[in-house]
Amino acid sequence: VQLQASGGGLVQAGNSLRLSCSASGRTGGTHAMGWFRQAPGKKRELVAGLSAGGETDYADSVKGRFTISRNYPAKKLFLQMNTLKPEDTAVYYCAAADNRLDLLGGIIASWGQGTLVTVSS
Repeated sequence: VQLQASGGGLVQAGNSLRLSCSASGRTGGTHAMGWFRQAPGKKRELVAGLSAGGETDYADSVKGRFTISRNYPAKKLFLQMNTLKPEDTAVYYCAAADNRLDLLGGIIASWGQGTLVTVSS
């Protein structure tokens, strides 16, 4: 599966942004998908995950602010980010894994290119 992320940009703290990820190729609707981010000097971390069965997982730092969703027919994955904070500044990557456990464990089958989110204070 090939992934293409978009929607990053520069926003002020407190505002919202919506990231999109388009999937193509052999998606099959069976992959777990998610969003990771990597800030300068830090390790890439899972921000939000969504299993094929609809289970969601969120990093503690974004719970209550970010929402992951998926449009199966359109093969799109979204990340709605509300009440953004400067510490949310990072390059965001969409990812697909064979299952939820692989996603949580960072065993990723496909990565999209990153999209930069910058939150100013």
